[in-house]
Amino acid sequence: ELEGVLAHEMSHIKNYDIRLMSMVVVLVGLVVIFSEILFRMFLFGGGGRRRSEGGGGGEGAGIVYLALMVIGLLFLILSPIIAQLLQLAISRRREYLADANGAMLTRYPEGLASALEKLTTQARPFPRASKATAHLFIVQPFRREGGERIHRRSSIWDTHPPIEERIRRLRA
Repeated sequence: ELEGVLAHEMSHIKNYDIRLMSMVVVLVGLVVIFSEILFRMFLFGGGGRRRSEGGGGGEGAGIVYLALMVIGLLFLILSPIIAQLLQLAISRRREYLADANGAMLTRYPEGLASALEKLTTQARPFPRASKATAHLFIVQPFRREGGERIHRRSSIWDTHPPIEERIRRLRA
């Protein structure tokens, strides 16, 4: 089991997951910065000044200006949400890949499956887990209100896929 867990973590290194997630974070940040610049450009730009000077191009230019401002605002609101969902989806897919590569490395997938099974039956809450550190755990570290583990049902906001699905794939 320990060998399976270590192989899983070594697979993250072999697959360059840190580099990939770093690139995803940078690209997400660029999208957010671009949306901020676009929105601020239209909000504080010289659009109103040009119209008052008579060189704005009439009512058609005002409609285009308003449409671009609305698009910039939507981009500003939606881009962080979409970026976060993409980052979490990539993280979940990389967990499956690390499981598969770890099983190939040890040639004994039952070891990791058994370790994951123990995590479901003997799981204790992780008091120091936060949204910022959730991806560092081998399983989803949070609990629902009634104490039920989140691993029973997958959510788009999870950093890890459901344990039962990981175990099923390893045993298959």
